Amino acid sequence: MSDALNPDACMDWGRDARTGLPEAVYAKGKTDAQLAQILTAARSLSRPVLLTRLAPDQVERLPDVLRGGLDYEPVSRTGLFGPVPACAGEPDIAVVAAGLADMPVVGEAVRTLAFCGVGARVIADVGVAGLWRLMDRLEEIRRARIVIAVAGMEGALFSVLAGLIQAPIIAVPTSVGQGVSEGGTVALHSALASCAPGLVVVNIDNGFGAAQAALRMRALTSGVQAGT
Repeated sequence: MSDALNPDACMDWGRDARTGLPEAVYAKGKTDAQLAQILTAARSLSRPVLLTRLAPDQVERLPDVLRGGLDYEPVSRTGLFGPVPACAGEPDIAVVAAGLADMPVVGEAVRTLAFCGVGARVIADVGVAGLWRLMDRLEEIRRARIVIAVAGMEGALFSVLAGLIQAPIIAVPTSVGQGVSEGGTVALHSALASCAPGLVVVNIDNGFGAAQAALRMRALTSGVQAGT
């Protein structure tokens, strides 16, 4: 491959000091050499790295010395590399999922939070097709300071939750569905068109972005940097 088409990565190691949120690596589309170069640099600097959209075959092709330092989770396709802080205290962020098919996106959000030392409570399979499931967990959801809501299909969970709880809600539409709902556009439009006020929306399948938004919100009320 031409060097012009395989340039070295330029990591933003100062991002956490500048914004309170650390650098992360979107692994999809990167070459094996680029990923190895990034992780080697991180190790030499003792810097943690979060990798998202990291495929199992990309992990298998990493050099053993790098793969051994990687905490890889295949459902969310995320990798935590290097010294990651432990999650302390009772989780004050809830990640609420309509269905089990949404768990890859849930996992990306939870692992992004964990990378920053912030725990999350996962409340899954509470879609509105069986509304009793959501109502049974409602008091638990209400104890959260911030809620990340994850749903595909028609995305009805977003409006229902926004009409029932006080905490800020970050809606994450997922690409789960078939026919007209395939690809997540219907769920996205449902979130954007919700009549429940105050709903914040990120892009389809963007668990990482939802977690980053939650960290910023949490920092405003806790008096700490977003990534701590």
